[in-house]
Amino acid sequence: MEILKRPLVTEKMTALNEAGKYAFEVDKKANKVEIKKTIEKLYGVTVEKVCTNRTQGKLKVKMTKAGMVSGRKASIKKAIVTLKAGETIDFYNGI
Repeated sequence: MEILKRPLVTEKMTALNEAGKYAFEVDKKANKVEIKKTIEKLYGVTVEKVCTNRTQGKLKVKMTKAGMVSGRKASIKKAIVTLKAGETIDFYNGI
């Protein structure tokens, strides 16, 4: 099971980076302890706090010739990680 799927790089999350908070999309079955260990091992930083939330996928509806077609985007689990003061994660390293 791969715990970290991808980092979430949005305007809101980039603003939180200055406060030492980083967001990741994680596996739905991962818990806070597993997320903390993975981030510390992968990026070599000290994690102080992990907050998780599950977001339900948005409902999408479109009109076609055959009528209305409805569906739902995939649900995801996010983890917002707070690092020890003075530590950072550089997502753009090596680009």
